[in-house]
Amino acid sequence: TIPTDGNKFAVIIIGPGGEEAYAQQFAQWSTDLTKVLNTRYGFGNDRLRVLSEKPQPNQLRATAEEVRRTFAALKSELTPENVLFVFLIGHGSWDGKEAKFNLVGPDLSSQDYNTLFTQLPTRRIVVFNMASASGEFVKSISAKGRIVITATRSGQETNATRFAGFLITALNATDSDTDQDGHISVLEAFTYANRLTNEFYTRAGRLSTEHALLEDNGDGVGHERPEAGEGLLARATYLDSLSVEQATANATTAKMLKERERLEG
Repeated sequence: TIPTDGNKFAVIIIGPGGEEAYAQQFAQWSTDLTKVLNTRYGFGNDRLRVLSEKPQPNQLRATAEEVRRTFAALKSELTPENVLFVFLIGHGSWDGKEAKFNLVGPDLSSQDYNTLFTQLPTRRIVVFNMASASGEFVKSISAKGRIVITATRSGQETNATRFAGFLITALNATDSDTDQDGHISVLEAFTYANRLTNEFYTRAGRLSTEHALLEDNGDGVGHERPEAGEGLLARATYLDSLSVEQATANATTAKMLKERERLEG
């Protein structure tokens, strides 16, 4: 277990499963995600909130009221320098106009979440919406200083998603640090999980029903891979205990070391 980093906060919201198999899957993902954030990435228990359909001790119920209350509390706890990570695991919906993430009771829309995020003082928010139909969230919650990752590329991809499981695999993997700088960036985790998701459908011989997106330049347009100015913020934002400034310096050092190896070769 590494030392905790007081600069990082996380909110994990686990929506209702609907069917028992999904409920069990979501609960397992919640447990696994909480564990890896605690043990590998230095998220302290006092900085981590979990809301779920059937709350365990120290958890809250995943209702709209509790979500609003959680973010209201964060308003007074966060500083502009803090980084907030938000993980949404569950089912989503899109009616052609409004995208929502399913909660116990009334749901909250992408616009509702945008309002909650906008009220926070922190300048850096990383959102992983790993639900079905989550792609529609990109347009609503994109903003300067935000990294938005969704499991699907549109609201029309409504099948249950597997991206959350593969993201947790990426966070646990020993080879997800692709630039060898000793730290895992949001971009590296996204890329790794995206590759595993695509490989799953290929191996199963099935048409992929989910295509994850990344948006981090505030233009409201997500991409399946870093392109068109996308991915720069995600590359410089780390899940473990590293500031953006340190990350930039480390990335520069790693680049120079690679160049030295090339020249020596």
